[in-house]
Amino acid sequence: MSGVGSLFAETHEAAREEIAPGAFVLRGFALSMGTAVLGALREVTAAAPFRNMVTPGGYRMSVAMTNCGALGWVTDRNGYRYDSVDPESGKKWPAMPGAFRELAERAAAEAGFREFRPDACLINRYEPEAKLSLHQDKDERDFTQPIVSVSLGIPAIFLFGGFVRGDKTQRVPLEHGDVVVWGGPARLRYHGVMTLKEDEHPLLGRMRVNLTFRTAG
Repeated sequence: MSGVGSLFAETHEAAREEIAPGAFVLRGFALSMGTAVLGALREVTAAAPFRNMVTPGGYRMSVAMTNCGALGWVTDRNGYRYDSVDPESGKKWPAMPGAFRELAERAAAEAGFREFRPDACLINRYEPEAKLSLHQDKDERDFTQPIVSVSLGIPAIFLFGGFVRGDKTQRVPLEHGDVVVWGGPARLRYHGVMTLKEDEHPLLGRMRVNLTFRTAG
């Protein structure tokens, strides 16, 4: 594991890896903004704490979630949807921090999506043994806009598949600071996260936090 001193190097040139047409991994892209992003994350989760949502079928998700931005993704017995209001508090979701927005727009531009303007950030918290089943991001209105996914904390294996759930998946290892961007011809590919193994990160402890930015409205 890298030492804490190297986690947020001010000068870091990210390596861009294409994993499919329209899909890229930007290695270490978030590291230079790490301090600001983690500070903003603490503020958001203090205002809208993590919770384990329930799927329409009644399944309690192993991944804890919250949101920030004009819209937040929610799931309950009534289905999957975006809503401007946190159903637990009855208040609007916290505004998207400037550090979040800057990171998302810079990453999208690096992957070739220069017009990305996110209005929603779904924040997932994974602890060891948590996973995210294969799914498509298709509750958004505009599929011309990409998805930007930022990994923080302990490592994970990102699964990136095809356009049918049963298609073969790539296993993409992700470390703290890596960003995945997919759009254009890759926008509706299935993706997920394998069961997390036991590990510990010097800043986030026994967890992985994932920031997923979308243009939802």
